[in-house]
Amino acid sequence: MNQRITAPRTPLRQYTVPLSTTRRGARLARLLAAEQLEAWGVPLDPARLIVAELAANAVLHGRVPGRGFRLTLALTMDGVLRIEVIDPRGENAPVTRDAPPEPAESGYGLLLVEEAADRWGVLPGPFPCKTVWAEVELGRFR
Repeated sequence: MNQRITAPRTPLRQYTVPLSTTRRGARLARLLAAEQLEAWGVPLDPARLIVAELAANAVLHGRVPGRGFRLTLALTMDGVLRIEVIDPRGENAPVTRDAPPEPAESGYGLLLVEEAADRWGVLPGPFPCKTVWAEVELGRFR
């Protein structure tokens, strides 16, 4: 996990949507993100993969009955796309792995995020939540 940049830069454009912590909510996060990125003229990949993985993690590990998660996309003037997923389980922060996980059907989501994003990390808050974020420098995809 690279937490060199932990606070978002001033966004040129921003999109935020609350979603339910269900499989449908995670799928909707990916679809809405793709629609918004397309409207901004931003390449869909790798952002679509990152949104899918962070939303799936929010549903799987950040679920609190009756509480949803929030997806935010922010595009900065210097061509950085920041993806944030805020879920209500602040005490359940992702754990980084130094070694590849043992073969399994799941558990690879954050490894994919780490490979696809230029930076990613976890911020506490807003209380009692946590924010898992990733940034992609778009210049290399144009």
